[in-house]
Amino acid sequence: MNIKNYVTQKAQEAKKASKRLALLSTEIKNKALNLMADALERQQAALIQANTKDLAEAKRQKLSSSMVDRLTLSPQRIHEMAAGLRAVAALTDPVGEIVKNWVRPNGMKIERMRVPIGVIGIIYESRPNVTADTASLCLKSGNAVILRGGSEAIHSNTAIADLLSRAAQSVGVPAGSITFIDLTDRRAVMELLKLDQYIDLIIPRGGEGLIKTVLQNSKIPVIKHDKGVCHTYVDESADLAMADAICFNAKVQRPATCNAMETLLVHEKIAAEFLPRMVPHFQEAGVEIRGCEKTRAILRRSGLVKRIKAAHAADWGAEYLDKVLAMKVVKNIDEAIAHIARYGSQHSDAIVTENRERARRFLREVDSCAVFVNASTRLNDGYQFGLGAEIGISTTKIHARGPMGLEELTSTKFVVHGSGQLRE
Repeated sequence: MNIKNYVTQKAQEAKKASKRLALLSTEIKNKALNLMADALERQQAALIQANTKDLAEAKRQKLSSSMVDRLTLSPQRIHEMAAGLRAVAALTDPVGEIVKNWVRPNGMKIERMRVPIGVIGIIYESRPNVTADTASLCLKSGNAVILRGGSEAIHSNTAIADLLSRAAQSVGVPAGSITFIDLTDRRAVMELLKLDQYIDLIIPRGGEGLIKTVLQNSKIPVIKHDKGVCHTYVDESADLAMADAICFNAKVQRPATCNAMETLLVHEKIAAEFLPRMVPHFQEAGVEIRGCEKTRAILRRSGLVKRIKAAHAADWGAEYLDKVLAMKVVKNIDEAIAHIARYGSQHSDAIVTENRERARRFLREVDSCAVFVNASTRLNDGYQFGLGAEIGISTTKIHARGPMGLEELTSTKFVVHGSGQLRE
């Protein structure tokens, strides 16, 4: 197979489809989304059968348990995928919305209207649910989508994308609106990144290596959904029971996600009280702790240090995506903020405090796409924020930052109503 010709043809078909898709009524798009959801549930057995092939290969490749978890499709996860599509159908259609309007002194009326971006390329790894999530959001926002999932989920993603595309086409969504690149050869990605005449935006979702490859090779604008080196800082004024619950949730609830806490920072004045009560909870849940020397000294006095590894420099910037947690005792909020600025990835960072001024400082000075006061970093999510769903969490500052929902998948154009006005 000629990879360049194959990818180019797919992109051309998507570009053609995007022109018609941008004009589809909300009614047709919603009907398509609900039929897509029905198809997922109706074909559950076939999807799980395809997923079984990917899981078998994952075991042969000896992928980590967290990676296998992200890869696995279960009846519950398929139901959640379908529910996600129905939720997107229930959202307000952003296309055509007038976000601002005004009248100039000469009587000219100006509006800013939301419009689709066009063709969006999504390059992602591991989780098959991303196929359904991104396809639904792009369709509702009037964008054609080209999906290129990782080789580890090739059978699952191919089956899901084919199912969704056929269901959408059955009610008038143009062919090419949902396209999946079913080649595992990495040259397909390189060819895709060259096609700026057909593709308007690239969104990479995955590990640091994937993001770097896309940024270095793309001729197309990129909104990166980068790694999450997320922090929680427990301040000296924190409610320790609340801090315990927040930190446990941020690390343990689903450690393989980008918004899971990777580093816990604790004020030195409460570390001797907080760490001995917190660490056993983590250890009971199977979390491996890698602590700084102050952390280890405190836990040594509690008889827990034998099970605590020493943290090394590489741990502070690590995205583990697993039950591993770096832990550091800091002098004050200044050191906490400085540590986040140095080692964080501008993703999700939280402070637990009862001090309003420190909370305000943290919100103002920590430059991340989502900053939390007295809440878990796991809440950085489109659904949790009330966006209905998300295509991912952008760590790029331009155009869209944080969870990208329907509005973030649109651009705007100026619509001008005149009555004969001329430029003088």
